Amino acid sequence: MRVTLLRHTAPDVAPGVCYGRTDLDVATSFPAEAAAVATTLPKYAQIVTSPLMRCRKLADYLGQVSDLTPVEDPRLFEMDFGSWEGQAWADIPRAELDAWTADFLHARPHGGESVAMLRNRTMEAVAEWLSGGGHTLIVTHSGVIRSVLSTGDAAEDFSANIDFGGFHSLSSL
Repeated sequence: MRVTLLRHTAPDVAPGVCYGRTDLDVATSFPAEAAAVATTLPKYAQIVTSPLMRCRKLADYLGQVSDLTPVEDPRLFEMDFGSWEGQAWADIPRAELDAWTADFLHARPHGGESVAMLRNRTMEAVAEWLSGGGHTLIVTHSGVIRSVLSTGDAAEDFSANIDFGGFHSLSSL
């Protein structure tokens, strides 16, 4: 069994904005980005996607080119950043960012989801899809991928860099 974690293409949002679970559309560059992604992926037998539009549109595109019907899994949503959603990172109060940094895994100064909560639900989902048959393509978000690839509990352990349209394949957790 194998899973490929694919980050969605560029969303329609200004740079530097915290958007997490906000349901953004894709950027106008989507057709070219999606076509490029389709040519680089390993073969897959099924497609699973976050329900958010920026993932769903890419999953639908890949489903059309591979004759597969994507399945939504709400455990693959991006992290819920609560009151930080839609704010420029530079405008988020320094005290809140410091509180998050001081307890990266469990702090929720924004009132949304903690990193531990994100990691728990995403690890559960990926483990389940890994245990199925065939190669599963999971269209999801940077936070989900970073959680799955994390090497510990500190902020620096969640530092995997996955570009828009980038992917990482694994056969075990």
